[in-house]
Amino acid sequence: MYARDNVAGASDLQQGLPGVPEVEAATEMLRMLADPTRLRLMWLLGEGEYDVTALVAAVGTARPAVSQHLGKLRLAGLVSVRREGRRAVYRARGGHVRRLVAEVLHAASHRVTGAPEHD
Repeated sequence: MYARDNVAGASDLQQGLPGVPEVEAATEMLRMLADPTRLRLMWLLGEGEYDVTALVAAVGTARPAVSQHLGKLRLAGLVSVRREGRRAVYRARGGHVRRLVAEVLHAASHRVTGAPEHD
């Protein structure tokens, strides 16, 4: 058997690809997660709802920077915000986003510790 026997046509492969809008949205979401502070914020927001004061204390970053990161994450559709009086409370938006963040951090943990990968 030759490798060329298993080669699908280009049109067959293209039909299995996600559409351009989906790839562009996914790229933007991943770009937002590529910052260490934003990734830490997303981990926390995947675990619960927090206001800026709690997030500042948890990540050890200045309040204006945390607010700026949250604004970017909100614009990217990764977090949602609700008001409790004058306080804004943030959380990760949806199960897909929470699982994405958890999976990438678990994969990183395996890489750092040398633990075997899961199939």
